[in-house]
Amino acid sequence: MKRILLIILAILAVVAAILVINTFNLSSKQMIVDHKEMITPRDSAINHLSEAIRYQTISLSEDAPPDSAAFAGLHAFLRRAYPSVYSTMNLTMISEYSLLFKWEGTDASAKPLIFMSHQDVVPVDKPTLEKWEGAPFKGEIKNGIIYGRGTMDDKSSLIALLESAEMLISEGFKPKQTIYFAFGHDEEVGGENGAAKIAEYLKKEGVQASFTLDEGGFIATDMIPGVEKSVAMINVAEKGFASFRIIVETLGGHSSQPPKDNTIGMLAKAIVKLEENQLPYKLVEPVTFQMEYIGSELPFFKKLAFANPWLFKKPILEALNAHTSTAPTIIDGGMKNNVIPTVAEATINFRILPGESIESVEAHVKEIVGDKIKVERVGFLTNPSPVSSIEGEEYKVLEKTIRELFENTVVVPGLISGGTDARYFYDISDAVYRFYPIRINPTNYNSFHGINERLEVKNFDEMVGFTYQLIKNFND
Repeated sequence: MKRILLIILAILAVVAAILVINTFNLSSKQMIVDHKEMITPRDSAINHLSEAIRYQTISLSEDAPPDSAAFAGLHAFLRRAYPSVYSTMNLTMISEYSLLFKWEGTDASAKPLIFMSHQDVVPVDKPTLEKWEGAPFKGEIKNGIIYGRGTMDDKSSLIALLESAEMLISEGFKPKQTIYFAFGHDEEVGGENGAAKIAEYLKKEGVQASFTLDEGGFIATDMIPGVEKSVAMINVAEKGFASFRIIVETLGGHSSQPPKDNTIGMLAKAIVKLEENQLPYKLVEPVTFQMEYIGSELPFFKKLAFANPWLFKKPILEALNAHTSTAPTIIDGGMKNNVIPTVAEATINFRILPGESIESVEAHVKEIVGDKIKVERVGFLTNPSPVSSIEGEEYKVLEKTIRELFENTVVVPGLISGGTDARYFYDISDAVYRFYPIRINPTNYNSFHGINERLEVKNFDEMVGFTYQLIKNFND
């Protein structure tokens, strides 16, 4: 008995030693750079964002046509606001509403850069209007905050890019690499007529960029427990997106004599089964990057967990949402309270983890709900994106720029659950990243697509300064 106890103690000592050694070996991944002062935007910059918000370039659905008057108004405004951009760059209109600017570089052998944003915004629910502190389509500025659809998603980055370019051109700057500004018009409904068509056009033109940057990464404060510094999340991949309609069909009947297999009951059971049998959490790239970069900034005992995923990965992966998520989003069935319907259906949305696919998720759904229930694909679907490198020169320039301009900010590569237009650019770009320095925190995060979307004016100034410096850094 004593010998067994000694063996157990020895094993525990070895495990403890491994845990501690791994923890001490998980050192900071942050680039050491000299701080740079950020440029001050033109006084007109915030007013330009305000005016851009007033054009109601709303995407309602995949089938609804764009509001041509709203987009025409926005385009006319951009031409007035940025005369140097329009006189220096070549503009190609794609699918009538999307904008592709080409800023010719001085070195024809250098691979181009692509900076992305999108012009469209989501609608506003009318019952919520009275809850807005500033009207959603007036671009009101109050107490250092600008309100409205597009302040966070995504007219702020579009205007920041154009402001940066206008300033650089006025200073006589000429880029070494050719630079493209790609501004789609339907990102909020999948981007198939905007960004996808821009990418097709560039591919036909033989463009192979070294770097593409889009929305989808932020500077987060007080969003990651244990990390006191702000975290700049550069998302190097995005989950896939797929929805499936599950349909139950029966003979129906009178509610006074319900059958054993009730239409709505069968549907409810299928939904519960899907929620109770979700796809597993997995440690895949870029989740491994997140664990290394975040873990190295944590206090010792929290760092210990991140440094030893072989033992503690389950709670960490759950916190990072590192699986294909399952979310019932629409349900329909029944027309009268004493009639059992013949048809009931629900739509289930999945955000697909890298390494899985639309096909594998569909097979999972069919296996869980069984043969008696139909499964159909619904609407826009896309597989997970590839994972871009964090070792390449382009990533390092992006990382360097963030570290130069935003002191005491930790840079972390990660995975975004939502979809972006960037998904279409992998065929024409060596690396694709998602980041603009929009600051998020627990008080404003829910305003994305929600009530009271807003941005601090000083944060918009930072966005202009960031895009300005990033373009210059690529030229060095």
